Amino acid sequence: MTPDNREEVAGGALGKVAGRLKEAAGDLLGNEEVAREGRLQEAGADKEIEARERAAEAREEHAQADVEARRADVDAERARLQSEVAAERQETQIERDRELAERRADRLEAQADAIDPEEPS
Repeated sequence: MTPDNREEVAGGALGKVAGRLKEAAGDLLGNEEVAREGRLQEAGADKEIEARERAAEAREEHAQADVEARRADVDAERARLQSEVAAERQETQIERDRELAERRADRLEAQADAIDPEEPS
């Protein structure tokens, strides 16, 4: 293969097999150029396979990172909502306590007025 006469060759597993066949044919025929071309094709196919595997791993890692980020967002939202619910419950309890205190104060004032009525002004 010369730079002026480039050929497209199959990559991946098929390219690896083709490279081995070329290498074996070159060795069998005593043609070092064909054998060398086969070794280069096989090495290129190995690199392509490795690159595909790394790309698949990168996609998987990226997907896992997305899942973890979503999980963190959900956890943060859950914590925010729990805080909001706790604050609403606290406000409700404070309002109940205030109403209870007002009713108690009204009863105590009524009892005090029954014991010692205030003079009208």
